[in-house]
Amino acid sequence: MTEAITGTTPPAPKGRIGALDTLRGIALIAMASYHFTWDLELFGYLEPGTATQGLWKIYARGIASSFLFLAGFSLYLAHSKGINWPSFRKRFAMIAAAAVVITVATGIATPDGMIFFGILHNIAAASLVGLLFLRLPVVVTLIVAAAALAAPFYLTADIFSTPWLLWIGLSPVMPRSNDYVPLLPWLAPFLLGLSAAKIALPAGWLDRFRTPSHPRNPLALAGKHSLAFYLIHQPILVGIVYLASLVAPPPPVDMVEQYKNLCMRSCVNSENGTEICESFCGCKLEKLQAEGIFDNMMANKVNEQEQVKMGDISFMCAQEVQQ
Repeated sequence: MTEAITGTTPPAPKGRIGALDTLRGIALIAMASYHFTWDLELFGYLEPGTATQGLWKIYARGIASSFLFLAGFSLYLAHSKGINWPSFRKRFAMIAAAAVVITVATGIATPDGMIFFGILHNIAAASLVGLLFLRLPVVVTLIVAAAALAAPFYLTADIFSTPWLLWIGLSPVMPRSNDYVPLLPWLAPFLLGLSAAKIALPAGWLDRFRTPSHPRNPLALAGKHSLAFYLIHQPILVGIVYLASLVAPPPPVDMVEQYKNLCMRSCVNSENGTEICESFCGCKLEKLQAEGIFDNMMANKVNEQEQVKMGDISFMCAQEVQQ
């Protein structure tokens, strides 16, 4: 009524959206729970492959999608009225620097699974791409999101397997990494989040969630400082599992049984029958042991010559099973 009388427009609502911080905090807790499962597997408390198979694999993808969706949503909220370059440069520099730290740290700790393009790398790259969509219609953004999601199914090529192009996500071969989140198809949830913000902000749907005060719950507090949480949570979790291993060590691992389980799981997932898989895995085990490659393979220490030999063994065993 006042604005109708005075002819003025009420100021835009201000304050941080606490609900967004809470959602980000929930995603952080989910991420920590997944990483804790990965740590238990690393120390031998869970079977190898547990964190990357079945429901755990779906869980991990859901977590990554939620982070990217919220990152896209937040990008539009921060720059809907025009790109705030000082703010964007500061945020981008922090994320990019944290991504470099992750790469260096994992390169030292787990060189065979170094994270060269993980979730932080993706958020940094997607944020740059997202600037192009701040002023484009929602429908265009949604079409590009759909194209990004479909691209790895239709546009893969060997040229993208070169090390400097693996970040794109169009390589037909999955590279070894403990956290591989390439630009495609993972640009899709980022653009979906940006599109959702484009719809929600003008409609005023977010105004009720704004609060001028500091976060009042632990989840929102974690969400407000999500980058710091991301960087410190894994060293803490690894330390906890390591200390537990000193008090209650995991049971000794039978490498032969471990290999059989991994081989059978991979074979059955490829839609082969149990009987065929048992023959195939038994054949591979026998030949790997005969060639003296088995121990190095289980320790992830095979050289290029041994890798070629492993491929030959797989081919020979596949041929024998089919006869």
